[in-house]
Amino acid sequence: MMNSLPMPTISPAFTIDDIHKIREWFYEKRKGMSPEEICEDTHREAAGFIALLDQPADPNIKAEVKQRLDAVRI
Repeated sequence: MMNSLPMPTISPAFTIDDIHKIREWFYEKRKGMSPEEICEDTHREAAGFIALLDQPADPNIKAEVKQRLDAVRI
């Protein structure tokens, strides 16, 4: 059962309240999901993020972001 809750609006200043909104959103979104569904959801969202990295951008920033992502991949 995948919930399709809209992501909360985040302020440009990215405050602690924004972090709380995101955590609550993830909890509500994944409440009732099986571990397999959570894994699928995570992989789907990560694929979307990685697709953004493949769009034309400043090559230096793109390389740095990919390097950081590779450092944290499991």
